[in-house]
Amino acid sequence: MRRIKTLSDISCKGKKVFVRVDFNVPIDSRGNVLDDSRIVAALPTIRYLVQEGARVILASHLGRPNGEIVAKYSLRNVAVILARHIGQPVLFLSDCVGEEVLSGISRMIDGSVALLENLRFHVEETANDEKFSQQLASLADVYVNDAFGSAHRAHASTEGITRFVKQSAAGLLMEKELEFLGTKIAETRHPFVVILGGAKVSDKIKVIDNLLEKADSMLIGGAMAYTFLAANGNTTGNSMVEVDKIQVAKDAIRKAKEIGTKLLLPVDHIVTSSLNAETNTIDSTSCAELNIPDGTIGVDIGPRTIELFEKEINGASTILWNGPMGIFERQQSSTGTFAIAKLVAESNAMSIIGGGDSAKAIKESGYADKVSFVSTGGGASLEFLGGDILPGVVALMKK
Repeated sequence: MRRIKTLSDISCKGKKVFVRVDFNVPIDSRGNVLDDSRIVAALPTIRYLVQEGARVILASHLGRPNGEIVAKYSLRNVAVILARHIGQPVLFLSDCVGEEVLSGISRMIDGSVALLENLRFHVEETANDEKFSQQLASLADVYVNDAFGSAHRAHASTEGITRFVKQSAAGLLMEKELEFLGTKIAETRHPFVVILGGAKVSDKIKVIDNLLEKADSMLIGGAMAYTFLAANGNTTGNSMVEVDKIQVAKDAIRKAKEIGTKLLLPVDHIVTSSLNAETNTIDSTSCAELNIPDGTIGVDIGPRTIELFEKEINGASTILWNGPMGIFERQQSSTGTFAIAKLVAESNAMSIIGGGDSAKAIKESGYADKVSFVSTGGGASLEFLGGDILPGVVALMKK
């Protein structure tokens, strides 16, 4: 990958620095923040720029307001939480472009911080509109992208703006994401164990194909495992199976055999007779062997599978984990995911958690501070691990 400029390559003192952050945080119906992890992840870049004497202009999206002003998607509450974290006032501006915004920014002093209103209140943001990109660029002297979680989208604030600023650079979080998900996996220490879970094979086709050639072992759990088991001729009861992806799973199994990569599937399961897919409500559970009985649904990996996976994890030098092993949001089906979290955290390997639900799971397990790196990207992590070059990253390369 071509080298990207980072904060250490540019001087920011006295300059207006537009920082694209990822403050797309979970909120309740009133817009109150339920989890500030993404705000915390952006703090190193914000603090660095404050200490350098920059005038820090933060911009993000929140939710999907689709170009409309929706009160619950306002970033006003985020500004309050951010101010507490950095220990200084945050100027909240009620739009992201226009005269009022320009006026507010003109009054900023070195080391001060402002947060613009939700970029997606303007439909031009997701359309990557050229005029809107120019308006955003006019707010600052320097552009910094620290929003890896949004880098897979070619939007005005992630791609378009870079065409109209003189200097662009990656923030500290973006730099770390690219280092762990890119460089460290490309130059990985072996044995390299990849653990994949989650609901759908279709979400991870490229990841499976790309990492099979790099990994020594690939451990498959979660609902996607049932598609692989069906491909192997096992019965899956009423478990979620992507029928149109069975051939994809067969191809992956065949490829793993040809190149000598271990591909391990669950050998037992936690099952239930009733599952509400909308609420993840689960009736009583029991343990089933390899073949899942008719009338039951797999919701987690079983104890023998945990033992099987443990042997691979304990022997690893590098571990990448993306996707939970079951419906970990419910206690009856959380054992497998939290057992894997503990094993990964307590291993001697460099451990990378690939964002999305696996990042949520490692945090809920209490082991987030014991792994090497937790990605903030969901879809961006999957695309990057699948070998795609992200538009937001390409834009930084070009600068």
